[in-house]
Amino acid sequence: MKIRQSILIATLALASAAAGVSAFASNDGGNDARIIPNAKISLSQAVTAAEQHVGGTASKAEVEQHAGKAVYDVEVVKGAQVFDVKISPDQGTVIASTQDRNDHDDHDQQD
Repeated sequence: MKIRQSILIATLALASAAAGVSAFASNDGGNDARIIPNAKISLSQAVTAAEQHVGGTASKAEVEQHAGKAVYDVEVVKGAQVFDVKISPDQGTVIASTQDRNDHDDHDQQD
């Protein structure tokens, strides 16, 4: 389990770094990942906070808009349940946590 968790954290760290690079290169004004270089906590710290809040394991993490502000959105799996946890990039605190019954925001993505 620790190896899987280490791989997840390493993957998220790489994704965070890549998002920061692409955000730096982007000037379209619509890229939520632009907050990463200015955030007080890293994406991997947000993942840890979300996992601790739910008591589960993160399966996905990204930056998105919530109530007009960019936040870290972490999908956490606990047993058969999936939770969407919003984390403040400035405070590292949980802004919102809801059980995701249909995971409808991923229906059009192919893995």
